[in-house]
Amino acid sequence: MTRRVSWFLLAFGVWSWFIWITFVRNLVQDASGLAFEDGDPTAYFWVHLTLAVVSFLLGTAIGALGLRGLLGLRGPRGRREPDAGTGTGAER
Repeated sequence: MTRRVSWFLLAFGVWSWFIWITFVRNLVQDASGLAFEDGDPTAYFWVHLTLAVVSFLLGTAIGALGLRGLLGLRGPRGRREPDAGTGTGAER
């Protein structure tokens, strides 16, 4: 995985968490009557809460892939691996 793709995946995971935390916060504080009716959660609430939880899980998984890709590019013990095909690494 390239550095650019890894950063994109990590950024997507962080963005997903930011957006859905804001959405859940707004959902819980809803005063329009869509999310709560007489103090009880409505179907709208449960559907959107489920969407948020699934998005948290997917955002976490995608962000973890990006982080893993970035850490993998560093190589063993934090050193960056030379690019393949440049002739700068140990030749076999």
